[in-house]
Amino acid sequence: MSEKMVSLFTRQNDKTLYQLERDGRVINVRRYVELHFGDIAPLFLDSYDWFTRVAEKRVPKPEDVNAPIWCAIRREECLPPIPGTVVYELEVPEKDVIYFSDLKWDYVLNRIYVPKNDADAAAYKQHLKEIGVTNGFEFFEGRYKGFYPDEVQRIKESWKRVFEIESLEEPGVCGNIWEIRESNVRRIVRPGEAVY
Repeated sequence: MSEKMVSLFTRQNDKTLYQLERDGRVINVRRYVELHFGDIAPLFLDSYDWFTRVAEKRVPKPEDVNAPIWCAIRREECLPPIPGTVVYELEVPEKDVIYFSDLKWDYVLNRIYVPKNDADAAAYKQHLKEIGVTNGFEFFEGRYKGFYPDEVQRIKESWKRVFEIESLEEPGVCGNIWEIRESNVRRIVRPGEAVY
């Protein structure tokens, strides 16, 4: 029985074409993330490192990979190529895909609690009020830093919900992979060409 294949779409720097030609694969290098995010890179790298540690327990990563490659699971959700970029249309084994909620990922980037549902969000808001906290954004950086270690742990534990999705049809679902293999590339879309 052959393994199930799925389509993914990802916009990448066009310099990755050289990596693909040279190595037969594209991987995300930590330095690229630093360059991409500039001054705010440390904050993002801390979040990406957390994501990588948790994701590799779901889908083992190659030793030389530092971070996953963000992919859209639907063609229409992929950013179109702009100068300096290309879009890779991929077909990869589903077992290699790390599905997650990009909407919940924003909570991780902002270092805040990821609620289970609306009721949990309301309960957490009430909890913050009860402990005298007016801003849930300041446990990691800001006026509450260092004062609420249990709260920091609670927030970090909630981040695992990023991987809890009910259906691939729900809004904001992405599918990350550890590498783009040459054998998985179905099409390369350049600026001026339609992804759709």
